[in-house]
Amino acid sequence: MHIVVCVKQVPETGNCKIDPVTHTLVREGVAAIVNPFDMYAIEEGLRLKARLGTGRVTVISMGPRQAESALREAIAMGADDAVLISDRAFAGSDTWATSYTLAKAIEKFGNVRLILCGKQATDGDTAQVGPGIAAHLNIPQITYVRKIETLETNRIVAQRALEEGNETVESSLPCLLTVIKEINEPRIPSLKGKMNAKKAVIPVWTAADLGCDPALIGLEGSPTRVVRIFAPPVRSGGEIYTGEPQETVPRLIEKLKDTLALIAR
Repeated sequence: MHIVVCVKQVPETGNCKIDPVTHTLVREGVAAIVNPFDMYAIEEGLRLKARLGTGRVTVISMGPRQAESALREAIAMGADDAVLISDRAFAGSDTWATSYTLAKAIEKFGNVRLILCGKQATDGDTAQVGPGIAAHLNIPQITYVRKIETLETNRIVAQRALEEGNETVESSLPCLLTVIKEINEPRIPSLKGKMNAKKAVIPVWTAADLGCDPALIGLEGSPTRVVRIFAPPVRSGGEIYTGEPQETVPRLIEKLKDTLALIAR
């Protein structure tokens, strides 16, 4: 079974910066890591391969050339191979254009049975790319997966987390899953794994290699745009009422009444 894991290299949380002109993330010169949720997807792919006793785990990432380091980390964990999807034409892609591009890469592999993604990326927090890939490929998806109960040649049963409990879902394959951190504990790469990662040859696929429609990629192919970025206004300090409750509560109530009366005008 061929399992593809989609990962993203993201800026470390404390180092996120936005270009005031292009309104996109500044990645050059900023420390980057593998998106934390994607680490669980990599680990689950490796565990599923071990459970089946056969198969291949391929990790893909769309980004600048520096994203190659994220793929090498996945290989160090035990992934069989990796592909970097990189082209200046992809710059400025929103979640729709990104999911289209990743879907084209997965189509290029052929006969992929299972696609794993982290539930969301920490730099965008949209949780849209995984479901977007499934939509472009026209395959089923199961989101927020916390446990894979059954995996067979043409069938999967997974448990997904809901706000007030869990839900067990059965699907045919191929299928896309987005996973949450409760699903496993990512392994620490072994020395052998690190050596394999260091010498691994990672191919780079461009828009031409994937046969992408130029109108559907990059900034021009993105239906959503960030048109303005601004810092929120500084909040005032407010009012503090001190004293005994029997004194302060009536004063607070009167203040609230006055405020509501102003709003109602």
